[in-house]
Amino acid sequence: MFPTPPSPLVSVTWLAERLGQEGLSVLDASWFLPGDGRDARAQWHQCRIPGAGFFDFDGALADPHSTLPHMLPPSTQFEREVGQLGVTSEDTLVVYDSLGVFSAPRAWWMFRAMGHRRVAVLDGGLPAWLAAGHTTASGAPTPVEPTAYRAQPDPSRGIDAPALAQALSQPQVRVFDARSPGRFLAQEPEPRPGVRGGHMPGAVNLPFGELLEAGHFKEAAELEAIFARFAEPEMTHLFSCGSGVTACILALAAELAGRRQWRVYDGSWAEWGADPNLPLA
Repeated sequence: MFPTPPSPLVSVTWLAERLGQEGLSVLDASWFLPGDGRDARAQWHQCRIPGAGFFDFDGALADPHSTLPHMLPPSTQFEREVGQLGVTSEDTLVVYDSLGVFSAPRAWWMFRAMGHRRVAVLDGGLPAWLAAGHTTASGAPTPVEPTAYRAQPDPSRGIDAPALAQALSQPQVRVFDARSPGRFLAQEPEPRPGVRGGHMPGAVNLPFGELLEAGHFKEAAELEAIFARFAEPEMTHLFSCGSGVTACILALAAELAGRRQWRVYDGSWAEWGADPNLPLA
Protein backbone atom coordinates (compact mmCIF):
# COMPACT_ATOMS: atom_id res chain seq x y z
CA MET A 1 0.00 0.00 0.00
CA PHE A 2 1.25 3.47 -0.89
CA PRO A 3 2.25 5.49 2.23
CA THR A 4 -0.25 7.95 3.68
CA PRO A 5 0.64 11.57 2.82
CA PRO A 6 2.46 13.37 5.65
CA SER A 7 -0.23 16.08 5.61
CA PRO A 8 -3.51 16.84 3.85
CA LEU A 9 -1.39 19.32 1.87
CA VAL A 10 1.59 18.16 -0.20
CA SER A 11 4.18 20.03 -2.26
CA VAL A 12 4.94 19.61 -5.95
CA THR A 13 8.34 18.21 -4.94
CA TRP A 14 6.66 15.51 -2.84
CA LEU A 15 4.39 14.56 -5.73
CA ALA A 16 7.07 14.69 -8.42
CA GLU A 17 9.25 12.26 -6.47
CA ARG A 18 6.39 9.73 -6.26
CA LEU A 19 4.39 10.26 -9.44
CA GLY A 20 3.62 7.00 -11.23
CA GLN A 21 4.08 4.75 -8.21
CA GLU A 22 1.50 2.03 -7.63
CA GLY A 23 -1.23 3.03 -5.21
CA LEU A 24 -0.97 6.78 -5.92
CA SER A 25 -3.72 8.43 -7.97
CA VAL A 26 -3.77 12.06 -9.12
CA LEU A 27 -6.98 13.92 -9.98
CA ASP A 28 -7.55 17.31 -11.57
CA ALA A 29 -10.50 18.92 -9.75
CA SER A 30 -10.43 22.23 -11.60
CA TRP A 31 -13.66 24.24 -11.68
CA PHE A 32 -14.40 27.82 -12.64
CA LEU A 33 -17.11 30.20 -11.53
CA PRO A 34 -20.15 30.40 -13.82
CA GLY A 35 -19.59 33.08 -16.42
CA ASP A 36 -15.81 32.73 -16.24
CA GLY A 37 -15.76 31.52 -19.82
CA ARG A 38 -13.30 28.68 -19.22
CA ASP A 39 -13.91 24.96 -19.69
CA ALA A 40 -12.16 22.94 -16.98
CA ARG A 41 -12.36 19.63 -18.81
CA ALA A 42 -11.02 21.17 -22.04
CA GLN A 43 -8.12 22.68 -20.12
CA TRP A 44 -7.43 19.28 -18.54
CA HIS A 45 -7.16 17.84 -22.06
CA GLN A 46 -4.74 20.62 -23.02
CA CYS A 47 -2.46 20.48 -19.99
CA ARG A 48 -2.44 18.18 -16.97
CA ILE A 49 -0.12 16.40 -14.59
CA PRO A 50 0.79 13.06 -16.23
CA GLY A 51 -1.69 10.35 -15.32
CA ALA A 52 -4.22 12.73 -13.77
CA GLY A 53 -7.89 11.91 -14.19
CA PHE A 54 -10.59 14.60 -14.32
CA PHE A 55 -12.73 14.85 -11.17
CA ASP A 56 -15.93 16.51 -12.41
CA PHE A 57 -17.74 17.55 -9.23
CA ASP A 58 -19.93 19.93 -11.23
CA GLY A 59 -21.21 17.17 -13.52
CA ALA A 60 -20.74 13.43 -13.17
CA LEU A 61 -19.97 13.73 -9.44
CA ALA A 62 -22.84 16.07 -8.55
CA ASP A 63 -26.25 15.02 -7.22
CA PRO A 64 -28.52 15.03 -10.31
CA HIS A 65 -31.66 15.19 -8.17
CA SER A 66 -30.75 18.46 -6.42
CA THR A 67 -31.68 21.90 -7.73
CA LEU A 68 -28.59 23.27 -5.97
CA PRO A 69 -25.20 23.45 -7.70
CA HIS A 70 -22.71 20.54 -7.41
CA MET A 71 -24.19 18.98 -4.29
CA LEU A 72 -22.49 15.86 -2.89
CA PRO A 73 -23.98 12.87 -4.75
CA PRO A 74 -25.34 9.66 -3.23
CA SER A 75 -22.58 7.24 -2.26
CA THR A 76 -23.61 4.78 -4.99
CA GLN A 77 -23.10 7.43 -7.67
CA PHE A 78 -19.80 8.50 -6.10
CA GLU A 79 -18.60 4.90 -6.09
CA ARG A 80 -19.54 4.39 -9.73
CA GLU A 81 -17.94 7.59 -11.02
CA VAL A 82 -14.76 7.35 -8.94
CA GLY A 83 -14.43 3.72 -10.01
CA GLN A 84 -14.56 4.87 -13.64
CA LEU A 85 -11.49 7.00 -12.89
CA GLY A 86 -9.56 3.86 -11.94
CA VAL A 87 -9.29 4.90 -8.29
CA THR A 88 -9.49 2.28 -5.54
CA SER A 89 -10.60 2.71 -1.95
CA GLU A 90 -7.04 1.96 -0.81
CA ASP A 91 -5.33 4.50 -3.08
CA THR A 92 -3.53 7.56 -1.80
CA LEU A 93 -5.01 10.51 -3.69
CA VAL A 94 -3.55 13.88 -4.63
CA VAL A 95 -6.05 16.40 -6.00
CA TYR A 96 -5.16 19.69 -7.62
CA ASP A 97 -6.66 22.52 -9.65
CA SER A 98 -5.45 24.90 -12.32
CA LEU A 99 -5.79 28.06 -10.22
CA GLY A 100 -3.39 27.08 -7.43
CA VAL A 101 -5.77 26.55 -4.52
CA PHE A 102 -9.41 27.06 -5.36
CA SER A 103 -11.54 24.03 -6.22
CA ALA A 104 -9.23 21.14 -5.25
CA PRO A 105 -10.20 21.40 -1.55
CA ARG A 106 -13.78 20.67 -2.66
CA ALA A 107 -12.65 17.30 -4.04
CA TRP A 108 -10.60 16.72 -0.85
CA TRP A 109 -13.72 17.33 1.26
CA MET A 110 -15.89 15.09 -0.91
CA PHE A 111 -13.50 12.19 -0.46
CA ARG A 112 -13.33 12.85 3.28
CA ALA A 113 -17.14 12.92 3.42
CA MET A 114 -17.12 9.54 1.68
CA GLY A 115 -14.72 8.13 4.29
CA HIS A 116 -11.53 8.28 2.20
CA ARG A 117 -8.83 9.70 4.48
CA ARG A 118 -5.76 9.05 2.32
CA VAL A 119 -6.24 12.22 0.28
CA ALA A 120 -4.22 15.43 0.01
CA VAL A 121 -4.35 18.68 -1.94
CA LEU A 122 -1.39 19.77 -4.08
CA ASP A 123 -0.26 23.11 -2.67
CA GLY A 124 -0.05 25.63 -5.49
CA GLY A 125 -1.78 23.26 -7.89
CA LEU A 126 -0.94 23.16 -11.59
CA PRO A 127 0.68 26.64 -11.59
CA ALA A 128 3.22 25.48 -9.00
CA TRP A 129 3.82 22.26 -10.96
CA LEU A 130 4.53 24.26 -14.11
CA ALA A 131 6.68 26.81 -12.27
CA ALA A 132 8.85 23.97 -10.96
CA GLY A 133 9.48 22.80 -14.52
CA HIS A 134 7.78 19.43 -14.20
CA THR A 135 6.44 17.65 -17.27
CA THR A 136 2.78 17.72 -18.30
CA ALA A 137 0.54 15.66 -20.56
CA SER A 138 -2.03 16.70 -23.17
CA GLY A 139 -4.53 15.19 -25.56
CA ALA A 140 -6.71 12.16 -25.04
CA PRO A 141 -5.85 10.36 -21.78
CA THR A 142 -4.75 6.75 -21.65
CA PRO A 143 -7.81 4.58 -20.83
CA VAL A 144 -7.87 3.24 -17.28
CA GLU A 145 -9.28 0.00 -15.91
CA PRO A 146 -12.43 0.73 -13.85
CA THR A 147 -12.40 -0.35 -10.23
CA ALA A 148 -15.00 -1.38 -7.66
CA TYR A 149 -14.56 1.70 -5.46
CA ARG A 150 -16.30 1.48 -2.08
CA ALA A 151 -17.28 4.52 -0.06
CA GLN A 152 -17.82 4.63 3.70
CA PRO A 153 -19.76 7.88 4.17
CA ASP A 154 -18.75 9.97 7.17
CA PRO A 155 -21.73 12.15 8.22
CA SER A 156 -19.53 14.07 10.68
CA ARG A 157 -17.93 16.00 7.79
CA GLY A 158 -21.13 17.71 6.62
CA ILE A 159 -24.22 19.47 7.94
CA ASP A 160 -27.58 20.30 6.38
CA ALA A 161 -29.71 23.42 6.70
CA PRO A 162 -32.08 22.22 9.48
CA ALA A 163 -29.18 21.08 11.67
CA LEU A 164 -27.27 24.28 11.02
CA ALA A 165 -30.33 26.38 11.90
CA GLN A 166 -30.51 24.61 15.26
CA ALA A 167 -26.76 25.04 15.80
CA LEU A 168 -26.85 28.83 15.38
CA SER A 169 -27.88 29.33 19.01
CA GLN A 170 -25.28 26.98 20.47
CA PRO A 171 -22.38 28.79 22.19
CA GLN A 172 -19.82 26.13 21.27
CA VAL A 173 -20.51 26.51 17.55
CA ARG A 174 -19.05 29.10 15.20
CA VAL A 175 -20.28 29.56 11.63
CA PHE A 176 -17.68 30.84 9.16
CA ASP A 177 -18.73 32.40 5.85
CA ALA A 178 -16.06 32.35 3.13
CA ARG A 179 -17.77 34.85 0.81
CA SER A 180 -16.57 38.38 0.19
CA PRO A 181 -17.35 41.08 2.80
CA GLY A 182 -19.64 42.81 0.31
CA ARG A 183 -21.83 39.75 -0.10
CA PHE A 184 -21.69 38.91 3.61
CA LEU A 185 -22.96 42.40 4.46
CA ALA A 186 -25.49 42.51 1.58
CA GLN A 187 -23.58 45.41 0.02
CA GLU A 188 -23.04 43.48 -3.22
CA PRO A 189 -25.74 41.61 -5.16
CA GLU A 190 -25.82 37.84 -5.03
CA PRO A 191 -24.89 36.24 -8.38
CA ARG A 192 -27.80 33.79 -8.31
CA PRO A 193 -31.35 35.01 -9.00
CA GLY A 194 -33.75 34.83 -6.07
CA VAL A 195 -31.02 34.62 -3.43
CA ARG A 196 -31.17 37.13 -0.58
CA GLY A 197 -28.20 39.19 0.53
CA GLY A 198 -26.76 38.98 4.03
CA HIS A 199 -25.58 36.17 6.26
CA MET A 200 -26.64 33.72 8.95
CA PRO A 201 -27.23 35.23 12.39
CA GLY A 202 -24.04 35.00 14.43
CA ALA A 203 -21.83 33.99 11.50
CA VAL A 204 -18.37 35.51 11.09
CA ASN A 205 -16.87 36.51 7.77
CA LEU A 206 -13.59 34.83 6.81
CA PRO A 207 -13.02 35.33 3.06
CA PHE A 208 -11.13 32.32 1.74
CA GLY A 209 -8.41 34.50 0.23
CA GLU A 210 -7.20 35.47 3.70
CA LEU A 211 -5.94 31.91 4.16
CA LEU A 212 -3.88 31.91 0.97
CA GLU A 213 -0.80 33.63 -0.36
CA ALA A 214 0.21 33.55 -4.04
CA GLY A 215 -1.83 30.42 -4.72
CA HIS A 216 -0.53 28.50 -1.69
CA PHE A 217 -1.88 27.99 1.82
CA LYS A 218 -0.29 30.10 4.52
CA GLU A 219 1.79 28.31 7.14
CA ALA A 220 -0.09 26.32 9.79
CA ALA A 221 0.82 28.79 12.56
CA GLU A 222 -0.58 31.67 10.50
CA LEU A 223 -3.77 29.73 9.81
CA GLU A 224 -4.19 28.97 13.52
CA ALA A 225 -3.73 32.64 14.38
CA ILE A 226 -6.47 33.56 11.89
CA PHE A 227 -8.94 31.04 13.31
CA ALA A 228 -8.03 32.09 16.86
CA ARG A 229 -9.50 35.54 16.12
CA PHE A 230 -12.93 33.95 15.89
CA ALA A 231 -13.13 30.69 17.84
CA GLU A 232 -11.51 28.50 20.46
CA PRO A 233 -9.92 25.32 19.06
CA GLU A 234 -12.40 23.00 20.76
CA MET A 235 -15.43 24.74 19.24
CA THR A 236 -17.30 23.20 16.32
CA HIS A 237 -16.47 25.09 13.13
CA LEU A 238 -19.20 25.16 10.45
CA PHE A 239 -18.10 26.38 7.03
CA SER A 240 -20.29 27.98 4.38
CA CYS A 241 -19.74 29.99 1.18
CA GLY A 242 -21.65 30.72 -2.02
CA SER A 243 -22.19 27.18 -3.29
CA GLY A 244 -20.03 24.84 -1.21
CA VAL A 245 -16.68 25.18 -3.00
CA THR A 246 -14.61 27.78 -1.16
CA ALA A 247 -16.06 26.66 2.20
CA CYS A 248 -13.84 23.62 1.66
CA ILE A 249 -10.76 25.87 1.54
CA LEU A 250 -11.67 26.91 5.10
CA ALA A 251 -12.18 23.27 6.08
CA LEU A 252 -8.75 22.27 4.82
CA ALA A 253 -7.18 25.31 6.48
CA ALA A 254 -8.80 24.29 9.78
CA GLU A 255 -7.41 20.78 9.38
CA LEU A 256 -3.94 22.19 8.69
CA ALA A 257 -4.25 24.41 11.77
CA GLY A 258 -5.03 21.38 13.92
CA ARG A 259 -8.71 22.19 14.36
CA ARG A 260 -10.53 18.90 13.89
CA GLN A 261 -14.12 19.77 14.89
CA TRP A 262 -15.42 21.05 11.57
CA ARG A 263 -18.22 20.45 9.10
CA VAL A 264 -19.02 21.85 5.65
CA TYR A 265 -22.51 23.13 4.84
CA ASP A 266 -22.86 21.80 1.30
CA GLY A 267 -25.92 23.86 0.34
CA SER A 268 -24.22 27.05 1.52
CA TRP A 269 -25.69 30.44 0.58
CA ALA A 270 -27.22 29.11 -2.65
CA GLU A 271 -29.64 27.18 -0.42
CA TRP A 272 -29.83 29.37 2.69
CA GLY A 273 -30.23 32.67 0.88
CA ALA A 274 -32.98 31.29 -1.35
CA ASP A 275 -35.15 29.99 1.52
CA PRO A 276 -37.27 32.78 3.10
CA ASN A 277 -37.96 30.51 6.10
CA LEU A 278 -34.32 30.50 7.16
CA PRO A 279 -33.13 33.37 9.39
CA LEU A 280 -31.14 36.25 7.92
CA ALA A 281 -28.87 38.94 9.31
